[in-house]
Amino acid sequence: MTTVLDLYARISDDFTALLVGCPPDRWEEPSPCPGWTAWDVAAHVIGNHRRALAGLDGSDYESPSRGEDLLAAWHSASGEVKAALLDPSRAATMLGDDFGNMPFAAFVNRMACADTLIHTWDFARATRQNERLDAEAVQLATEMLAPEDSDIRLPNAYGPKVAAANSADDQTRLLNFLGRNP
Repeated sequence: MTTVLDLYARISDDFTALLVGCPPDRWEEPSPCPGWTAWDVAAHVIGNHRRALAGLDGSDYESPSRGEDLLAAWHSASGEVKAALLDPSRAATMLGDDFGNMPFAAFVNRMACADTLIHTWDFARATRQNERLDAEAVQLATEMLAPEDSDIRLPNAYGPKVAAANSADDQTRLLNFLGRNP
């Protein structure tokens, strides 16, 4: 069985590869997230990581601002998440109401499967890079999100479902479920 750290490491490594591989002229390309560029998608993912880390000790956090080195910010945030998952005490730290009152490791599992995974595809699409997602993560995200169907259809969250073809693969079905049309 895959651990949260293993799953997180694969997903974060995939996101890292896309950030590293992003041509300089594609950071401002529109993404599948309405009103967001590739830069905005990356900044959002980093901001969510910073938010989760701040939940460990109740500190403040800031989302990246224009001009900040997103690759350095990502390396720092994802490295800190990996370090926290390796520390049993920090991994078990209960996060408060803003995080659904769950242990840090459980929140990372949700964040990695729902947010980072899907935004990896969004970033890849915006920057015209490899859009293939980790197959196990796609399966876990589908299992996690399907029961929350009506709860995730909020403004500025996941959009309305897109009808999936009967022949669609698991990744396409998940993306369609989350309002993306690959």
